Amino acid sequence: MTVNHLARVTVITLALTSLTLLSACGSNDSSDNSVSAPQQSGNRERGGFFDGGFNIFGGGDEKEPAVAIGVNSYLWRASLDTIDFMPLQSADPFGGVIISDWHEDPNALGERFKVTVYILDQRLRADGIKVAVFRQEKRGSTWTDAPVNAATAIDIENAILTRARQLRIDSLGD
Repeated sequence: MTVNHLARVTVITLALTSLTLLSACGSNDSSDNSVSAPQQSGNRERGGFFDGGFNIFGGGDEKEPAVAIGVNSYLWRASLDTIDFMPLQSADPFGGVIISDWHEDPNALGERFKVTVYILDQRLRADGIKVAVFRQEKRGSTWTDAPVNAATAIDIENAILTRARQLRIDSLGD
């Protein structure tokens, strides 16, 4: 096989692949029997960013239903604001979980903390948030788990709820 022949085969293969992919796009004919997205049932409100539903898809057109995820936007934002001094390991707005990375306070060397925030509801409620705090102490060259005062998690939850209420009040004033 020569280089010219190989080049022609490659060009023809790419052209056929492109045509196949392009033909898969098809037309937007309403008479086809394609599967459509399921309709939402119930009296679910269309949520905006500050409507209690963190709406990131759709919502501009009545034909196109908004897809709200199961996270209260005030609690989400307040959680991020409250633990903003800690580095984030992950933040999942769809699942409502925020996990910080270990934070060592320069004033308390040999001790570090990690926080996980769970947003459990789409409504702004006191039971819609749960915080887990983890603490480690440095012993020699290794970090070992240490007990955490139970009031610490409650204090963080209360700070988040206070900030969420403040964000909601601020959004009503606009």
